[in-house]
Amino acid sequence: MALAFPLPLALHSVRTGLLKRPSLLAAATVLLVCVPTGEKNVAAAVHITAADLASLALVAVIALDLLRGRTPALSRTACVLFGGVVLAAATATVGSIDPSTSLTGFVRLVQVFVLVPAAVVCSLRDRTDQRLILGSFVVAALIQGVVGANQYLTRTGASYTGQPIRAVGTFGALDIMAMSTVVSFGLLAALALALGERGPEGNRRLRLSMYAAAAFLSFPLAVSFSRGSWIACGVAVTVLGLRADARLAVRSAVLAIAAAIVLLGGFGLGASGVTARLSSIGSVEAAPDQSVSDRYDLWATAQRIWQDHPVTGAGPKAFQQLRDSHAPLRLSSGSDAADSTIGFEREPLLSPHNMYFLVLSEQGLIGAVAYLALFLTLLIGCLRSSGLDSPRASSLAALALLTWVLVDFLYGDIGGTTTVLTSVVLGLAARSALPGPNSQGVRQV
Repeated sequence: MALAFPLPLALHSVRTGLLKRPSLLAAATVLLVCVPTGEKNVAAAVHITAADLASLALVAVIALDLLRGRTPALSRTACVLFGGVVLAAATATVGSIDPSTSLTGFVRLVQVFVLVPAAVVCSLRDRTDQRLILGSFVVAALIQGVVGANQYLTRTGASYTGQPIRAVGTFGALDIMAMSTVVSFGLLAALALALGERGPEGNRRLRLSMYAAAAFLSFPLAVSFSRGSWIACGVAVTVLGLRADARLAVRSAVLAIAAAIVLLGGFGLGASGVTARLSSIGSVEAAPDQSVSDRYDLWATAQRIWQDHPVTGAGPKAFQQLRDSHAPLRLSSGSDAADSTIGFEREPLLSPHNMYFLVLSEQGLIGAVAYLALFLTLLIGCLRSSGLDSPRASSLAALALLTWVLVDFLYGDIGGTTTVLTSVVLGLAARSALPGPNSQGVRQV
């Protein structure tokens, strides 16, 4: 008879374990981003992934925990900032040109910028929680990095300059930036973990393995041919190195240059187009290519939409409805995407590819103030937290990951499979920048 109820007992054990350590769901959210979603309609109003479901499960577990009387880990400042984002999104939705369509956008914004980050903050209770989430970033990056490197080496990736060599991991050509995002996050988390293990009390094996992971991840990041990820990762690594140890950062820069020479020369990446892609970064002002020119036109379109709706914006998801009536005639109808699975497709340009312009056009000045207040407060708080005499991996990782996100937002926005990772990063940053009332005794990695 003892074997008659194995399933209820197992479910009870799982529920109890998640209540004791909800960070497992945060780590699962990161790892489940790697689950292939297949071909998806980019114009669909709602696209829910396995990672989204895990993030909502995390929110539910934290909510249940709070109902049981546990003191929330959110500081008053964090509550005010998150509340401001909710208020701005709600105001924009009420005043939207299409409130019913904007309602789905409102739900998504609250999930990405409020609920999941707040749940991540509440799930970080001790050193093990911090290691779980940072480790999940590294594992997810290694999975995608291995797949992406294989795609480049076997010429089975997405099309780039007519050749199937672009590493896109398990995401496919329709989500061209996803793999480079995951790999960048993993590389930064690995470096932060390695730097956190310096000194006589650090774990030498962990430090060396994380350095090795970061070194490997530089290869799939290179063959992703994503200029945006390269720029954001370069800025984030620089900030991370300078914050941890300025002299070490200089030595690391020399080693990075040497490694780049080896990759570009010895492994033939220069011939494959990496050097050409790098050199094109310097020409985005004088001689922009079509993708850069389209971004400039999308930014101008967002500004024109904002001028028509300056205070509360046109409403979440309104950009795609107003794009054609405000865009210059030279804007492309879409960007090209091709691989062995989907063949050739034109992917519509449904956002301005700049988070700041997206907020300005869809949520107006009220939204811009709310989001900038959140981002700047988190950035300043992370800089202060990582500037302690003995900075540890969690604060360094939060600073580096947040830096990557804020730089990437200059030429990208939310959307796609990896959007939920932004939520986890914001949660890590909020935990480091705005420690709550019951977090004084939490040890950092």
